[in-house]
Amino acid sequence: MPKGTPVPWSYIFIRLLFKFVLKIFYGTIVVENAELIPKSGEPCIVCANHSNSLTDALLLVTAIPSRTRNMLRLTAKSTQFGRRTFTSWLIESAGTVPIKRRKDFNDEDVDNTEVMEELIKSYMEALELGDAICLFPEGMSRYHPTIAPLKTGVARIVSDVLTRNRDKADFSISILTCSITYMHRQHFRSDVLVTFHRPIKFTPKDNPELVAPVDFNRIREVTARMQELISSGTVDAPSWDLVRSAKLASRMYAPLGTRMSLGDHVRLTRTFAEALKASEHPHEHDTDLEIQSLRRDLKNYQDRLVRLGIKDDRIRRPLTRRTILLRMCVRLLWSLVLFVISIPGLILWMPVFLTTFYAVHNFKKSGPIWDTWDEIAQYKLVYGLFSGGFVWLTSIMLTLPFASFTAVVVPLLMWITLRWLEDAIAAFRAFTALTRLLRVGEATAREMRDVREDLYARVKDLAVGTLGLPQDPEKHFMEKGGREKGRVRGKLESGAKYFSVRRRRKRDWNETLRLYDQVDYPEEDL
Repeated sequence: MPKGTPVPWSYIFIRLLFKFVLKIFYGTIVVENAELIPKSGEPCIVCANHSNSLTDALLLVTAIPSRTRNMLRLTAKSTQFGRRTFTSWLIESAGTVPIKRRKDFNDEDVDNTEVMEELIKSYMEALELGDAICLFPEGMSRYHPTIAPLKTGVARIVSDVLTRNRDKADFSISILTCSITYMHRQHFRSDVLVTFHRPIKFTPKDNPELVAPVDFNRIREVTARMQELISSGTVDAPSWDLVRSAKLASRMYAPLGTRMSLGDHVRLTRTFAEALKASEHPHEHDTDLEIQSLRRDLKNYQDRLVRLGIKDDRIRRPLTRRTILLRMCVRLLWSLVLFVISIPGLILWMPVFLTTFYAVHNFKKSGPIWDTWDEIAQYKLVYGLFSGGFVWLTSIMLTLPFASFTAVVVPLLMWITLRWLEDAIAAFRAFTALTRLLRVGEATAREMRDVREDLYARVKDLAVGTLGLPQDPEKHFMEKGGREKGRVRGKLESGAKYFSVRRRRKRDWNETLRLYDQVDYPEEDL
C-alpha cells in the first residue's frame, strides 16, 4: 500500500498552530466517528459542507488525527493568493490550489481550464499515491442555513481515477463525507460539532458504471448520495427563522442543555427542522396545517421571550420572588469577584479584543451578510493570533531578565483569565436575566407559562406521535452516549466542571461569550 506524499513542514506548523488557536476561539470542538477515517495510504476525498470560509478547512485539518491521516490537500479561492499577508502565506505554503470564482472578477467569465486540468491531474496523482484531498462540493462558502446543491466535480474525479486504474484489481478510492455544525460560527467561545460519516468506497470491479464511458446519471447519483449524507449530520434549513423555531422546539422537548451530548442536540434540532419544513409549502393536509400553526406560535413565543429578555427555561421552572432575589445577589457577587481577579489578565487580552473588533467591524462593511459573515471567524482567528503573539512577545521584551519565566506565565495567565471571564459573564448574564424576570411580574409570567404549556403539549405530540421520538426524552438522552467532550453528567460533575481549568461548564450549548442569549440571526433576506 502506498504511504502518501511526504508532509511539508509548513503543513505540520499550520496544523499545530491552528489546533491551538481553534481550541481558544471555540469553547468545545466535538469530533464524532473519527475511527471511520481511512488511514494514510488509502486514496480518499474528504467532502464537507462549507459555511465558514477558511475556518472549515482549518477545522478539518485539525479534526483528523495525524496518526490516521498525515495530511489533506486543499483548494482556496484565487483572491487569497499572491498577497503579502499571513493568510496568503499559510494557504500557498500548504500546497493549496487556487480556484477562480466569477464573483471575485465582477461576474466576468474566468478561465479555470488550466487550473482545473492541473488540479485534476495533481489530485488524481495524489490519490494514486494514497493521499487524502479535501474538497467542498458546494463550490463556495456562504452564510446561509441551507446546504447548496452539490457540484459533480468530486464524483467526476472518482470516475477519472477509477478509469485510470481500471486494470488494477486491488485499487480502491473512498469519499469521506463530513458534516460541520457551528452553534454560532462567528462568536467567541461557541461550540462546534464535526461528524464523519461512513466512507463510500469505490473500486473498478464493484463500480464499473463509473469507469469510462460513464452515463452522467451515475455521476449525479453519487453526488446525490453525498448530499444526503452531509445533510443528515447537520441542521439544513431553508431559512434562519426555521432554524430558530427548530432550536426552540428541541429545547422545549428535551430541556437538558449540556447534559445531552452536542451530537444528540444537533440531530434533535435537525429532526424538528425537517418536520417544520412542511410549513414552508403547506398543503391542505391537517398535519401540515397543524405544523404551520405550531411554527407560527413558536416564533411568536420566542419573539416575546426576546422582548422580555428571558429564556424559555425561566418560564419552565418558575421561581419565587425570594429565590430570585437571593440568586441575583449570589450571581452579582460571584461575577464581581471573578471580574476583579481577571483584571491583570484582561490587560493582556485587551489588545486582542480591540484589534479583532476593529478588523471585523470594518470587514462587515465590505459586502452583504451572505458573502461576508462566513469569513468573520477567519478574520478573528488571524487577527487574534497576530495580536496575541504581539502581546506575548512584548511581555517577553519588557521583562528580558525573566524572559523564560514570562514566556510561560503570560499564556497561562491569559488562559485562566479567559476561564474566569467566561464564568463572570455567565454569572452576570444570569443576574440580568433574573432582574428582567423580576420586572416581568407574576401575571405576565403566569400568562407565558400557560402559552408554554400549550406549546409544549403540541411539540411533544409532534415529537412522539409524528416523529417517533422517545416518550421520556430526559431519561433517553441522559442514558445515551458516554463522556463526550463538553457534556455534563449529573449535578456532581456539573459542580466539578465549574472549576475546570480546561473549559467552563456550560448549561446550554447555545451559550457564547455574550451578556445575552444568542437566539436571533441576521434579518437580511438571504
